[in-house]
Amino acid sequence: MNVLASLLRTVVPLLAGWILTVTGAVGLETDSVALAGGITAALTVAYYIVFRVLEVLAARIGWEPLRLIAGLLLGWARPPAYDKPTNTVPVHLDATALGHDFTEALRRAAHDVKGRRT
Repeated sequence: MNVLASLLRTVVPLLAGWILTVTGAVGLETDSVALAGGITAALTVAYYIVFRVLEVLAARIGWEPLRLIAGLLLGWARPPAYDKPTNTVPVHLDATALGHDFTEALRRAAHDVKGRRT
């Protein structure tokens, strides 16, 4: 469900920006495709920022109806929640060793592929 929420919260502002541009809702008439694309991008960014900021502010002050409306206008009532990874192990990479390991891995992969062909 987090992926769906994330996708919707990306697509809905894009559609809103496009609709605002195409309908001329902000009073801008556009003839050029490039100009319309730029205006669409700017309106999309503005739309997202306005409703995302409203959503965060509403959550901070505890005004649930505003948070819900702002979230819905972003495409999903709540921001996506991602699970924190568990059982993680810190990894430290040595650039020199990584280069040797990568070269060795490529050599072995090529050898395996060559062995499968014969």
